Amino acid sequence: MRESSGRNVPVGITAGGWWSSVALRTAWFICLWLVLAGADLGDIPAATFAVAAATWTSLRLLEPNASRRSLRAVVQLVLLFLYHSIVAGADVARRALDPRLPLRPGFVAYPTGLSPGMRRNVFTTLTSLLPGTVPTGEEDGQLVYHCLDVQQPVVTELAAEEAALVRALYND
Repeated sequence: MRESSGRNVPVGITAGGWWSSVALRTAWFICLWLVLAGADLGDIPAATFAVAAATWTSLRLLEPNASRRSLRAVVQLVLLFLYHSIVAGADVARRALDPRLPLRPGFVAYPTGLSPGMRRNVFTTLTSLLPGTVPTGEEDGQLVYHCLDVQQPVVTELAAEEAALVRALYND
Protein backbone atom coordinates (compact mmCIF):
# COMPACT_ATOMS: atom_id res chain seq x y z
CA MET A 1 0.00 0.00 0.00
CA ARG A 2 1.13 3.52 -0.64
CA GLU A 3 -0.22 6.81 0.56
CA SER A 4 -2.25 8.70 -2.04
CA SER A 5 -4.32 11.79 -1.19
CA GLY A 6 -4.40 10.82 2.46
CA ARG A 7 -5.85 7.35 1.73
CA ASN A 8 -4.18 3.98 1.57
CA VAL A 9 -4.40 2.90 -2.06
CA PRO A 10 -2.80 -0.29 -3.40
CA VAL A 11 0.32 0.30 -5.46
CA GLY A 12 -0.46 0.40 -9.18
CA ILE A 13 -4.05 1.62 -8.84
CA THR A 14 -5.19 5.22 -8.94
CA ALA A 15 -7.32 6.77 -6.23
CA GLY A 16 -10.13 7.06 -8.81
CA GLY A 17 -9.82 3.35 -9.59
CA TRP A 18 -9.93 2.56 -5.88
CA TRP A 19 -13.11 4.59 -5.38
CA SER A 20 -14.59 2.98 -8.49
CA SER A 21 -13.95 -0.43 -6.90
CA VAL A 22 -15.56 0.75 -3.64
CA ALA A 23 -18.65 1.96 -5.52
CA LEU A 24 -18.96 -1.24 -7.55
CA ARG A 25 -18.62 -3.50 -4.51
CA THR A 26 -21.07 -1.37 -2.51
CA ALA A 27 -23.60 -1.64 -5.33
CA TRP A 28 -23.19 -5.44 -5.43
CA PHE A 29 -23.68 -5.72 -1.67
CA ILE A 30 -26.79 -3.50 -1.82
CA CYS A 31 -28.22 -5.76 -4.53
CA LEU A 32 -27.37 -8.81 -2.44
CA TRP A 33 -29.10 -7.27 0.57
CA LEU A 34 -32.22 -6.51 -1.48
CA VAL A 35 -32.32 -10.07 -2.84
CA LEU A 36 -31.87 -11.66 0.57
CA ALA A 37 -33.83 -9.28 2.82
CA GLY A 38 -36.08 -7.34 0.48
CA ALA A 39 -36.75 -3.63 0.51
CA ASP A 40 -38.15 -2.44 3.83
CA LEU A 41 -37.62 1.10 5.13
CA GLY A 42 -37.22 -0.24 8.67
CA ASP A 43 -34.13 -2.19 7.54
CA ILE A 44 -32.18 0.84 6.29
CA PRO A 45 -29.96 1.17 9.41
CA ALA A 46 -29.11 -2.53 9.44
CA ALA A 47 -28.63 -2.60 5.67
CA THR A 48 -26.33 0.44 5.80
CA PHE A 49 -24.19 -1.16 8.48
CA ALA A 50 -24.11 -4.56 6.75
CA VAL A 51 -23.24 -3.10 3.33
CA ALA A 52 -20.51 -0.88 4.82
CA ALA A 53 -19.03 -3.79 6.79
CA ALA A 54 -19.17 -6.13 3.79
CA THR A 55 -17.55 -3.54 1.51
CA TRP A 56 -14.80 -2.78 4.03
CA THR A 57 -14.13 -6.50 4.59
CA SER A 58 -14.12 -7.13 0.85
CA LEU A 59 -11.55 -4.39 0.29
CA ARG A 60 -9.34 -5.71 3.10
CA LEU A 61 -9.46 -9.32 1.92
CA LEU A 62 -9.32 -8.70 -1.82
CA GLU A 63 -7.64 -5.42 -2.60
CA PRO A 64 -8.47 -3.73 -5.89
CA ASN A 65 -5.68 -4.14 -8.41
CA ALA A 66 -4.62 -2.32 -11.53
CA SER A 67 -4.85 -5.28 -13.88
CA ARG A 68 -7.33 -4.92 -16.68
CA ARG A 69 -9.83 -7.66 -17.39
CA SER A 70 -10.32 -8.61 -21.00
CA LEU A 71 -14.00 -9.07 -21.82
CA ARG A 72 -13.05 -11.16 -24.85
CA ALA A 73 -10.84 -13.43 -22.72
CA VAL A 74 -13.60 -13.80 -20.10
CA VAL A 75 -16.09 -14.80 -22.81
CA GLN A 76 -13.56 -17.29 -24.22
CA LEU A 77 -13.06 -18.76 -20.72
CA VAL A 78 -16.82 -19.16 -20.26
CA LEU A 79 -17.21 -20.78 -23.69
CA LEU A 80 -14.26 -23.13 -23.09
CA PHE A 81 -15.66 -24.07 -19.69
CA LEU A 82 -19.11 -24.73 -21.17
CA TYR A 83 -17.61 -26.80 -23.99
CA HIS A 84 -15.55 -28.92 -21.57
CA SER A 85 -18.56 -29.28 -19.26
CA ILE A 86 -20.81 -30.54 -22.05
CA VAL A 87 -18.23 -32.88 -23.57
CA ALA A 88 -17.12 -34.24 -20.18
CA GLY A 89 -20.71 -34.55 -18.95
CA ALA A 90 -21.70 -36.54 -22.05
CA ASP A 91 -18.62 -38.74 -21.61
CA VAL A 92 -19.42 -39.41 -17.94
CA ALA A 93 -23.06 -40.24 -18.83
CA ARG A 94 -21.93 -42.58 -21.64
CA ARG A 95 -19.56 -44.40 -19.30
CA ALA A 96 -22.18 -44.67 -16.55
CA LEU A 97 -24.80 -46.10 -18.91
CA ASP A 98 -22.44 -48.49 -20.70
CA PRO A 99 -22.97 -52.04 -19.33
CA ARG A 100 -19.21 -52.65 -19.44
CA LEU A 101 -18.64 -49.45 -17.39
CA PRO A 102 -15.42 -48.42 -19.20
CA LEU A 103 -13.66 -46.62 -16.37
CA ARG A 104 -9.94 -46.34 -15.73
CA PRO A 105 -9.99 -44.30 -12.53
CA GLY A 106 -6.84 -42.94 -11.02
CA PHE A 107 -4.92 -39.85 -10.10
CA VAL A 108 -3.17 -37.34 -12.35
CA ALA A 109 -0.66 -34.72 -11.20
CA TYR A 110 -0.97 -31.34 -12.88
CA PRO A 111 2.01 -28.94 -12.71
CA THR A 112 0.23 -25.61 -12.47
CA GLY A 113 2.01 -22.35 -13.10
CA LEU A 114 -0.20 -20.56 -10.58
CA SER A 115 1.35 -19.72 -7.25
CA PRO A 116 -0.30 -21.02 -4.08
CA GLY A 117 -3.05 -18.76 -2.82
CA MET A 118 -6.10 -17.13 -4.31
CA ARG A 119 -5.24 -17.69 -8.00
CA ARG A 120 -4.60 -21.39 -7.51
CA ASN A 121 -7.76 -21.68 -5.42
CA VAL A 122 -9.83 -20.04 -8.16
CA PHE A 123 -8.37 -22.48 -10.69
CA THR A 124 -9.09 -25.55 -8.58
CA THR A 125 -12.61 -24.28 -7.90
CA LEU A 126 -13.20 -23.79 -11.62
CA THR A 127 -11.83 -27.22 -12.52
CA SER A 128 -13.77 -28.93 -9.74
CA LEU A 129 -16.93 -28.09 -11.67
CA LEU A 130 -15.83 -30.11 -14.69
CA PRO A 131 -17.35 -33.61 -14.84
CA GLY A 132 -15.00 -36.57 -14.59
CA THR A 133 -12.23 -34.88 -12.60
CA VAL A 134 -11.97 -33.46 -9.13
CA PRO A 135 -8.99 -31.81 -7.44
CA THR A 136 -7.96 -33.83 -4.40
CA GLY A 137 -4.95 -31.92 -3.07
CA GLU A 138 -1.36 -31.06 -3.78
CA GLU A 139 1.80 -33.11 -3.88
CA ASP A 140 5.29 -31.78 -4.57
CA GLY A 141 3.86 -28.43 -5.74
CA GLN A 142 1.53 -30.08 -8.26
CA LEU A 143 -2.25 -30.28 -8.12
CA VAL A 144 -3.56 -33.83 -7.87
CA TYR A 145 -6.82 -34.71 -9.64
CA HIS A 146 -8.91 -37.86 -9.37
CA CYS A 147 -10.12 -38.84 -12.83
CA LEU A 148 -12.63 -41.36 -14.11
CA ASP A 149 -10.31 -42.17 -17.01
CA VAL A 150 -6.60 -41.43 -16.69
CA GLN A 151 -6.08 -42.24 -20.39
CA GLN A 152 -8.01 -39.12 -21.39
CA PRO A 153 -6.02 -35.90 -22.10
CA VAL A 154 -6.77 -34.51 -18.63
CA VAL A 155 -3.49 -32.60 -18.27
CA THR A 156 -3.91 -30.98 -21.70
CA GLU A 157 -7.46 -29.90 -20.86
CA LEU A 158 -6.36 -28.52 -17.47
CA ALA A 159 -3.58 -26.56 -19.20
CA ALA A 160 -6.11 -25.05 -21.61
CA GLU A 161 -8.40 -24.09 -18.71
CA GLU A 162 -5.49 -22.54 -16.80
CA ALA A 163 -4.31 -20.54 -19.83
CA ALA A 164 -7.85 -19.27 -20.44
CA LEU A 165 -8.25 -18.33 -16.76
CA VAL A 166 -4.96 -16.42 -16.75
CA ARG A 167 -5.91 -14.54 -19.95
CA ALA A 168 -9.35 -13.69 -18.57
CA LEU A 169 -8.58 -12.69 -15.00
CA TYR A 170 -4.88 -12.31 -14.38
CA ASN A 171 -3.64 -10.34 -17.36
CA ASP A 172 -1.27 -8.28 -15.18
